[in-house]
Amino acid sequence: MEIKRSGSQPSGKGPADWFTGAVRIDPLFGPPEPSRVAGASVTFEPGARTAWHTHPLGQTLIVTAGCGWAQREGGPVEEIRPGDVIWFSPGEKHWHGATATTAMTHIAIQEKLDGKVVEWLEHVSDAQYQAG
Repeated sequence: MEIKRSGSQPSGKGPADWFTGAVRIDPLFGPPEPSRVAGASVTFEPGARTAWHTHPLGQTLIVTAGCGWAQREGGPVEEIRPGDVIWFSPGEKHWHGATATTAMTHIAIQEKLDGKVVEWLEHVSDAQYQAG
């Protein structure tokens, strides 16, 4: 058994290559071999969002606070709220983040495949984001 105590892992800033706006990433758990599952709590300030991206084995989001938006390529921008659980299929191009006026926090859970959990793509344009 391993217990990761609250506050024992430092928060990180979401890198500008992968995020627009102010984003804080708090690691929750990583995949000790042979597990492949990793999770983090991610907080987006108003207007902040991910770039478009995919996950080789999919991703689950659990919204814990605030109000946000999520979109898969070709689909509408969807509002997401606390208690919502969102699943993105393997390889599904998508983005997620806060609304323009409200912060949002979610737990992100994904699996590694050949050492990789995500493929980052282009940034979500302001026009794409404002469509929400």
